[in-house]
Amino acid sequence: MRILCVGKIKTSFWREAVEHYAQRIRRWRPLDMTEVRDGDASLPTARRNEQEARRLQEALTPQDAAIVLDERGASLTSPQLAALLQKLDQEAAGRPCFLIGGPFGLTDEVRAAARRVISLGPMTLPHELARVLLLEQIYRAECIVRRIPYHHE
Repeated sequence: MRILCVGKIKTSFWREAVEHYAQRIRRWRPLDMTEVRDGDASLPTARRNEQEARRLQEALTPQDAAIVLDERGASLTSPQLAALLQKLDQEAAGRPCFLIGGPFGLTDEVRAAARRVISLGPMTLPHELARVLLLEQIYRAECIVRRIPYHHE
């Protein structure tokens, strides 16, 4: 599994939360977290997004099954995310690769090229918090699949 993000996590408590869930996930599956550089802040927003989109697309490999996080994406329950990850594993159609944009989101081209576009909710989240929430949900999904009593229906 791979998480591909724009920008570094600058705040220590977000970094600690990311590492906390990453360690838990790595007990069950490999997890690669790749950060691409933010776009040039001096550029207009559209150009900055294009720059970040290009960096994300260049970082993708042929084995990555891109799943974009976007507030306009499909809402999934935790069990539905667990089922999606199981399905991708069973199909062996590439490793799940979640893409998280920077402060100004992702371009239409990045969304269009993804296998799936999912949402963590309709609200806009800081990309650092989105990364923590995604990792917690992946951990929860792994617990659901393994019938470990973490998720409560």
